Amino acid sequence: MTEDVQAKPAGLKGDPIEFAVMTEIGIINQLADNLFQAHLPKGMTVAQFSVLNHLLRLDVQETISELAGAMQVAQPTMSSTVRKLEDKGLVELIHEPNDRRIRRVAVTATGAQLRNDAVAALAPMADILRANIPETDWEALLPHLHRIRVFLDQLRD
Repeated sequence: MTEDVQAKPAGLKGDPIEFAVMTEIGIINQLADNLFQAHLPKGMTVAQFSVLNHLLRLDVQETISELAGAMQVAQPTMSSTVRKLEDKGLVELIHEPNDRRIRRVAVTATGAQLRNDAVAALAPMADILRANIPETDWEALLPHLHRIRVFLDQLRD
């Protein structure tokens, strides 16, 4: 990373600071997704990884409708994503014991391992990030980003 390269600010002069911050987050998201996609196992998308990560992070099984809401995508889009994960043996659909019409998406052991392998594959990139941005900066940033995420999550439909 070169110090002399200056990126333009996220917003225009006079834009509200909140807009500039959200624009920066959006740009970071695009850059991170593209970088992450390059390190995912062949045939896996960021959307598919996100479903695995969501279910494992929260330690839950969710319906396709619940997943669609959490990921803020249309239900048919989530059905397609889950079907692809199921075809790869990374998730399974489990019938609700009290209502067999309801099926919950559960991550298989293979899916959990693949998620962990994908995160491990990012180790070289994490090393580059750590070499250029001190760990203390990451630690200081995380609580603020968490607070923004929780607040924005509360605002959605």
